Amino acid sequence: MNGHSDNLKFDEIGYWSEVKLDIIRKYAKAYTTILSKKNHLSYAYIDAFAGAGLHFARETQKFVSGSPLNALRVEPPFHDYFLVDLDGDKVEQLRGFPEVRRREQVHVLHGDCNEVLLRDVFPRVRYEDYRRALCLLDPYGLHLNWEVIETAGKMRSVEIFLNFPIMDMNRNALWRQPDQAGPLGTRRMTAFWGDESWREIAYVDNPQLGLFGTPPSIKVGNDEVVAAFRRRLKDVAGFRHVTEPMPMRNSKNAVVYYLFFASQQPVAAKIVDEIFDKYRDQRGD
Repeated sequence: MNGHSDNLKFDEIGYWSEVKLDIIRKYAKAYTTILSKKNHLSYAYIDAFAGAGLHFARETQKFVSGSPLNALRVEPPFHDYFLVDLDGDKVEQLRGFPEVRRREQVHVLHGDCNEVLLRDVFPRVRYEDYRRALCLLDPYGLHLNWEVIETAGKMRSVEIFLNFPIMDMNRNALWRQPDQAGPLGTRRMTAFWGDESWREIAYVDNPQLGLFGTPPSIKVGNDEVVAAFRRRLKDVAGFRHVTEPMPMRNSKNAVVYYLFFASQQPVAAKIVDEIFDKYRDQRGD
């Protein structure tokens, strides 16, 4: 690996994060292979939480390439690359890689992706301009706004991989007693979901209400929340095809987040389903 600085602390990742990187790399290869045969189209790779370009793998104790560098090495190549991160140190680190420096098609953007994508990136991949894009939305937690997701769906030109951060949701918003959840967490949950309908999804009336001080509502399981969000990607954001999301786990085998894929194209969903199926039953570190 080239270009990393000893002054920058790289994110340490586990087995399932490496699986995610592999999934996205494999699909990106299939994506550019298919679109390279359509001479009238231009296609871009968008990474909303691009990071520093490298991660430190906990399992092997080695540096591994992050999603931006993997995308830059895909053949056939994308026509453009938009790499966004809020952390200025990571942005500078990413700009230093030879793969980034020597290609004018690579645009490294410093800022909040919730603003940068809507203002500077999505207008450059419009359907009516014969442009298409594969967009990775991989927030560290509830740091993504629904407006970005819905805009991508309504544009019809953008396919997304999306980190649905269920563990962060449970820690900060989806508490068993909803009235005790902090206001910051619930505001972030509403921003990610797009409105407060998540409250109706996540809680059902308690049939034991009134007995021995039981709470008025019961929190549903993760599966119900995830299924509702999948419907939302279709019915509200307008993606025609949304794959069954893949649970991504930590070293204790607990689900940390679900990896969604959403597209307008049935062939795209079929390819991702096949890639997901190769990993669904695996166990990580």
